[in-house]
Amino acid sequence: MKTSINKEAILEHYMRALLVGDRNQCRAVIEETLHSGMTAHQVYMDIIWPIMVDIDKLYREDKIDSAQEAFASRINRTIVNQLQNKLPHRPAKNKKVAIVTESSEQAELGGQIINDLFESDGWDTRFLGGTVNHDDIMAFVHSYAPDILLLYGFNGKDAPAIRNLIDTIRGVNAFPEMKIMLSGGIFSRAQGLWEEIGADLYAETASEAVMMAQLPPDRVPKPERTIKQRYQSNTAETEIMEISMS
Repeated sequence: MKTSINKEAILEHYMRALLVGDRNQCRAVIEETLHSGMTAHQVYMDIIWPIMVDIDKLYREDKIDSAQEAFASRINRTIVNQLQNKLPHRPAKNKKVAIVTESSEQAELGGQIINDLFESDGWDTRFLGGTVNHDDIMAFVHSYAPDILLLYGFNGKDAPAIRNLIDTIRGVNAFPEMKIMLSGGIFSRAQGLWEEIGADLYAETASEAVMMAQLPPDRVPKPERTIKQRYQSNTAETEIMEISMS
């Protein structure tokens, strides 16, 4: 018999186990949550994703140490690996996405979640993670020809290189139909930076990334590089400089 779902209690119990590195207890919380009736997709987006965001915030605010951040990310990734085959498998869409992340485990976790949800939605996916350089990204994009190139979890110090990558892709003009989507990292904290840096799309969460990627062209929000946004971008770039110098 299914029991009622108390998301707040689940999040609290899971976070408590996560911060002490208790993988068995984390697994038990997720198994109990699934048995209560929550789907794997809901666990991804209502438990793992918000916890991942909270862990990143706690770490950046020096409220947890690097050890806690590291084993929290690894435990979350273990849980995601176990949940992946429980996601639904929708018919193939004949669409392709390539996902590149910043090199940290936390960013790779976010990228993996995004990859899993795209794959579940019927997309052909390639998850490059955080170890490829920009030349390799360009070569892969040329051979794979994705509809979406999604860049996730990059921080302030990475922003100039991301701008350069986007400018290079635009300059080559070999992929005119490919959309570039940004998510996570500095682009979640600096309003308007994704537009000023030259991307086509921005997604706050993995579910939003999948939704935005399949909107018809006439419903896709158009980037607007207004004077206000240039001001916001200048403010964001101040943060970028502060982050890179810290």
